[in-house]
Amino acid sequence: MEKETARIEGFSDGVFAIAITLLVLELRIPVAESNNNPQMLANSLLAQWPSFLAFSLSFFSIFIMWVNHHKIFKQIYRRNSALMFANGLILFLATCISYPTALLARYFGTPSLSVAVAAYTGLFVLINLAFNLLWGIASRNKDLLRPEISHTAIRKLKRNYLYGLPVHLSAFLLSFCWPGGSLVLCALLWTYWAFTSGRLDLSPGKAAGK
Repeated sequence: MEKETARIEGFSDGVFAIAITLLVLELRIPVAESNNNPQMLANSLLAQWPSFLAFSLSFFSIFIMWVNHHKIFKQIYRRNSALMFANGLILFLATCISYPTALLARYFGTPSLSVAVAAYTGLFVLINLAFNLLWGIASRNKDLLRPEISHTAIRKLKRNYLYGLPVHLSAFLLSFCWPGGSLVLCALLWTYWAFTSGRLDLSPGKAAGK
């Protein structure tokens, strides 16, 4: 079967690249006039650690999204309108990440941090739902998938996206009472996904359940 999703994948790769690039815009160069000696410049850079932390978390999260998106489309061979719109929702949410990232950097260490973290983790709840929607549409009818993929492989991919939802939802709820713990929970989930992403590499033999 000829793969029909090349344009979708190419467009998606471009949007993920733009989403990562937008994060860099929040990193500011200290003003030269007020940092005219090495100690002052070092202090100004150290004071920006919340921005670097937020940038690192968001860069890593978008990269993990891109890896999962790439692996899921290795199993999708055909497309329909519903699948294209579901993919568009993922891309829209990916480009939105820069905004709560800026909120997180701006309000870190303030009484309003819980709201900033809630906005940040809440967005990832929506992203997880969007990935579940994409795979749900793709797997509803095997006509859209790799011809030799098995029902076991389909269920394996479904479980991979489903278990992230309660973790992200827990992080969102936790953000109102322990913002730092909420971010740690998200980071642990993304780290787990990074180390287990190889499980999504379903070769033709594995996809067929051989």
